[in-house]
Amino acid sequence: MTDDASEAELRWRTTDSELDYACPGFDVRRDDVVLPDGTETGFHYVDEPPAVVVLPFTPDGDVVVIEEWRQAVGRVNRGLPAGSAEPDDDDLAAVARRELGEETGYEAEAVEHLFAAEPANGLLNSVHHYFVARDCEPSGEQNLDFNESISVDVADYDDLLDAVLDGDVRDGRTVTGITRYELADRWR
Repeated sequence: MTDDASEAELRWRTTDSELDYACPGFDVRRDDVVLPDGTETGFHYVDEPPAVVVLPFTPDGDVVVIEEWRQAVGRVNRGLPAGSAEPDDDDLAAVARRELGEETGYEAEAVEHLFAAEPANGLLNSVHHYFVARDCEPSGEQNLDFNESISVDVADYDDLLDAVLDGDVRDGRTVTGITRYELADRWR
C-alpha cells in the first residue's frame, strides 16, 4: 500500500471527462489529464458498473457452471455465472442471487461475499465482487438477456480446479474466483 506522499507524487489530475461511446453493458470514457510531470494528455477507459461473480455449490459440493459463447474470443467459455449491477442495485448479494437465477435457473440457500478485485484497472474501472453461493438447487428457467447464449452444467469441484490449473478454463473471472477460493480455504 502506498503512503499519501507517494500517491501524491504519482497522481494524475483530471481536468475533464467525457463519454465517447455508450453501448449495453459499458461505456468508453475519455479523461483529459495532467500527468505528474505536467504533460497534458487524454486517457480512454471502459466505464462499467460493479459486477458479481458467483461460485455456486450444490448441496453435494459440485459447482454449477455455465458454457457461454464469447464473441470477442470466438469460442465457448466454461466459467462461473456473472453479471453487472443495475444503477439502482444497492445490495450486491441480491445481485449475485439474481444473476445466478437468471443465468442458471438455480437458487442459493446462502450467499456470502468472498472478495473484490479490479480485473484490469489499467483499461477499465470495473470492480468484480466474488460471492460463494451454498446449497444451490434448480428452481426455475433461465432468464437470459437478449445477447446471452448460455447452457448450464454441474462440475465436480476438484475437476473444475484441475481444469483451471491446467489452463483448460481460460475465463479470467473463473480462474480468479476458483484460485482465490482455494487459497482462502487453505488459509483457514
